[in-house]
Amino acid sequence: MRVRWLPSPLMSAFLLATWLLLNQTVALGHVLLGGVLAIALPVVTAGLRPERARVRRPGVIIRLCVTILIDSVKSNIAVGRIILASKARRGNAGFIKVPLDLHDAHGLAALAVILTAVPGTVFSELSEDRKILIVHVLDLTDEATSISTIKDHYEKPLMEIFQ
Repeated sequence: MRVRWLPSPLMSAFLLATWLLLNQTVALGHVLLGGVLAIALPVVTAGLRPERARVRRPGVIIRLCVTILIDSVKSNIAVGRIILASKARRGNAGFIKVPLDLHDAHGLAALAVILTAVPGTVFSELSEDRKILIVHVLDLTDEATSISTIKDHYEKPLMEIFQ
């Protein structure tokens, strides 16, 4: 097996930039050490990433990011209201089972991150057959609405991107 010296150029660039930002310097020593790490780490971890992501429609990523941003702001406000509301209002939390049409491993990982990042929802479990996603919802008033929101806002765009 042949080892590529730069298996992931974007990751290498990101690692170097992160190294320099964390050290708050562009001194030659830090640039050299960061460069060595930025090249070596992707080479060493290449075996841990056996499947490469294939982005089918990159333009959808922008639309998905805007949706996530809007949902995140709305969810922050809703969570704030729940926390500041009476104790009776706080008892609506629960788990929902979301049937999945998304099967790409990268898309499923992105969906889990999105659901955990948006306030009020937390990714809990993925069934072994990858067909059911269990999500904890802080304010579960209507299970069907929560499921359709997850499917329409996040799963469909991820399917366009990865499948």
